[in-house]
Amino acid sequence: MKHHSSPLVLSVVLASLAALAPFAIDTYLPAFPVLESNLGGTSLELQQSLTFYLLPYALMTLWHGAISDSIGRITTIKWGLGVFVLASIGCAFAPNVETLWFFRALQGLSGGAGNVVARAMVRDLFEGPQAQRVMATVQMLFGIAPAVAPIIGGLLLGIHWQAIFIFLALYAGVSLWAAVRYLPETMPKEKRLPLSAKQVIKDYRIIFGDKEFNYVVFALGANFAGFFLYVLASPVFLVKHLGLSEHQFGWMFIPTVCGMVLGSYLAKRAAGKYPQHQVIKVAYLWMAAMAALNLLVCFMLPTNAIYNIIPVALFNIGMALAMPILSLAALDRHPRIRGTAASGQAFIQMLLSTVSAGLIVPLVWYAPSGLALAMAGYLIFGWMMIRQARLLKH
Repeated sequence: MKHHSSPLVLSVVLASLAALAPFAIDTYLPAFPVLESNLGGTSLELQQSLTFYLLPYALMTLWHGAISDSIGRITTIKWGLGVFVLASIGCAFAPNVETLWFFRALQGLSGGAGNVVARAMVRDLFEGPQAQRVMATVQMLFGIAPAVAPIIGGLLLGIHWQAIFIFLALYAGVSLWAAVRYLPETMPKEKRLPLSAKQVIKDYRIIFGDKEFNYVVFALGANFAGFFLYVLASPVFLVKHLGLSEHQFGWMFIPTVCGMVLGSYLAKRAAGKYPQHQVIKVAYLWMAAMAALNLLVCFMLPTNAIYNIIPVALFNIGMALAMPILSLAALDRHPRIRGTAASGQAFIQMLLSTVSAGLIVPLVWYAPSGLALAMAGYLIFGWMMIRQARLLKH
């Protein structure tokens, strides 16, 4: 397969597509207090605007891969991002919470196309350790997005909360242009599969009927959810518990992303040098140590922005170190229906995040210790999954 663009350009464009989803989740978090008063909603109603985005996102994720296997990768990106631009403009002009919910749901339905298709394209375009390195680059940039997003949101809030959604529309528009301009179509007509609900359900039966695939993706999703709890709870965690202002979201997001970037960098260095099962074990040991440190800090020390944020940032090093290996291990289980496998993987990750947003976060955000317990719980669940997987039995 010929690519006219360099691997770096391809990585950046794929990452910008993947990053649309976290941007859509995190950019408006600092605006919660303002949105409460402007749209006449409660904290919980605004928290549910996350659920209204995440649930349709998770459900559509199951289809984006199959759609891209059928109509081509680039056409799927065009449709997804086109709808997303319109939904973002709808959010900007929402007069009340209910309208915001509606357009957030529409953003969710379309926003995952970039992320799912980008994952599948990494495997279409690259092989072996090169794929692991590109996936690590994509994930590194994908990881930076949640950190930069609330900071951009805080700055745009200085103009008006509507500017946040206009920014999302512009970001999606530019990503769409770059995808059409720089990415090759990696699903040629002769390889395309007809799209039928029956076929999609059959493919998911194969994928979710595969124990190894389930162990790996649930482990991946649980590790991510352990950190993502803090993102979802950030308006309460940072403002109410740690006493920061809506312009100081960077206090949490910059260190946590530095952790992710460092983990992704280590994953790139380890690719092809160390056996995968060893890297996974090191990653889990590290995450366990940090989850334990987090609990100690929360139960033994007074609440303080530095103590309470550092263990979460350090946890991310282990999470990002394990991520590319787990991600590719899942995709390689089903090479023929890789788009669908990428969808299945993203679905589980988003499903765990949706459960966190709607159910777990409002239960545990009463104190930093509640969030620390939930993080440890997710990690234990992830470890129980990965222990069953063949990946560790080398």
